[in-house]
Amino acid sequence: MQLGLIGLGKMGGNMRERIRRAGHTVIGYDRNPEVSDVKSLAELVEKLEAPRQVWVMVPAGTATQTVVDELGDLLSPGDTVIDGGNSRWTDDEKHAAALGIKGIGFVDAGVSGGVWGLENGYALMVGGDKENVDRLQPIFDALKPEGPYGYVHAGRVGAGHFSKMVHNGIEYAMMQAYAEGWELLEKVHSVENVREVFRSWQEGTVIRSWLLDLAVNALDEDEHLEKLRGYAEDSGEGRWTVEAAIDNAVPLPAITASLFARFASRQDDSPQMKMIAALRNQFGGHAVEKKD
Repeated sequence: MQLGLIGLGKMGGNMRERIRRAGHTVIGYDRNPEVSDVKSLAELVEKLEAPRQVWVMVPAGTATQTVVDELGDLLSPGDTVIDGGNSRWTDDEKHAAALGIKGIGFVDAGVSGGVWGLENGYALMVGGDKENVDRLQPIFDALKPEGPYGYVHAGRVGAGHFSKMVHNGIEYAMMQAYAEGWELLEKVHSVENVREVFRSWQEGTVIRSWLLDLAVNALDEDEHLEKLRGYAEDSGEGRWTVEAAIDNAVPLPAITASLFARFASRQDDSPQMKMIAALRNQFGGHAVEKKD
């Protein structure tokens, strides 16, 4: 099967390789000419046989919108666009409608696997009409992990990215729980080997997971994480998860708290904590720390 793939970064480049290893033809385009197979989107479309399948793997928002708009002018009725980036599900609905007017199909694919996906496979959450999804099944089969799991046709357009958004929200909360547990273990004097405590949890415990394995890897590289600064960005999907929860009146206390913890990490001298310290001093006479 032929596939055009736009965006050959850490994820896209490995996806191209994995699909090729499965025996399919992939023509890739990237703004970096050193990794690109063609010089332009127009050339990519020209090299594909109809009906064409073009997978977009670029950052969400403006970058994706620009590529989808350009593909809408280059592709023909019967072709299909797949957005495999971390787009907001509401953007999927707009893209599907705009392309649909031109007879071009649209599928959204939430992709999880990171830099390990080349060897381990990518978990795929797909949204779109059954006809379009079924046509792409050989590509999904090439990307997914071996075995019965790791792929789902989650529903209509937008379902794939919505599912991936919730996946990432859960990921936020899981990472926060591991981080809080690690900090508490590091704080007490009685626990002398925190790294090995984490390692002992990797087998036989109810909290074992791939994230725990990665935490142990990180501690093997830097046992007390002394080389890192306590600062964490968010990709945007945690925010979208919380917004969706508000829109649907679904309580998400753990995921919401984990998102806010990332915001707090970016404040070296938290204004909120200043107010809390001031109030505790006012009503209880609790000591406050002054700046030099």
